[in-house]
Amino acid sequence: MTVELRHLRSFLAIAEEGNITRAAARLHVSQPALSRTLAQLERSLAIRLVDRSTHHLTLTEAGIAFAASAGAAVQRLDEVIASISAAVPPLRFGHNWSSATHAAAIMRSWRAEFPQRQLTSQRNNERVAGLLDGHVDVALVRGPIIERSMRTVVVENEPRMAVVPAGHRLADEEEVSLADLASETLVVSSTTGTTTLDLWPKSSRPTLGPDQPTLDDWLIAIATSAGVGVTPASTAILHPHPDVRFIPISDAPTVPLVLVWPRNNPHPHAKAFVANAQRALSQ
Repeated sequence: MTVELRHLRSFLAIAEEGNITRAAARLHVSQPALSRTLAQLERSLAIRLVDRSTHHLTLTEAGIAFAASAGAAVQRLDEVIASISAAVPPLRFGHNWSSATHAAAIMRSWRAEFPQRQLTSQRNNERVAGLLDGHVDVALVRGPIIERSMRTVVVENEPRMAVVPAGHRLADEEEVSLADLASETLVVSSTTGTTTLDLWPKSSRPTLGPDQPTLDDWLIAIATSAGVGVTPASTAILHPHPDVRFIPISDAPTVPLVLVWPRNNPHPHAKAFVANAQRALSQ
């Protein structure tokens, strides 16, 4: 395994804090994830850096020496990155309504690992969060994304839920199937949503109902019995509504959460940003 910058920063945080829990909080990662990173570094160096035999964390002699060298190396690298980054425009990160929680985790991880590299974010409820119009450099959206001009990587798969009015015949069910929804009118949002009639077999599909421009309009349409909807499970957490019920669907395919960036002329930091985001969401 190759020693990476994140290994050095993680070890230095542990050395400075003298406590893995505090170091993890400082780096905005979980304690188990930070412990794994430390173990990876020690395996790569084939030497013990931290003494775990006592109740209090202490560095070994090798750890003390390595901390001094690693600190100097990271400081020098930060200086180099700062001088280079001054000539590179900020990386613009786009996300839409359905990915706000994940976007925050990604941004925390990036700023912890690359504090000298500028990052801005903007919410855009367009299908790929402003990427096609050149408003952002990397976007986090619900897939699948089929544009050939874009590169994509799936970072999570999310189950789907049915959304029905509070007084609907299915409102009290603990779980439904796609067949249970086939006789309904389906409310969609082609601008912000991920659901189409292709979710059902051609022989048994809902009636296509009104196409709503925003998530709020979509929820209101369902709440007022214009039809039912299907959405990623995170909608129930991020956008609850008192007049609708969210019900798990037993047989619906998951919805991929994807990072998207241009195939041609990407931002200089796009590749590093995507790799960092994958690590952040896998912890």
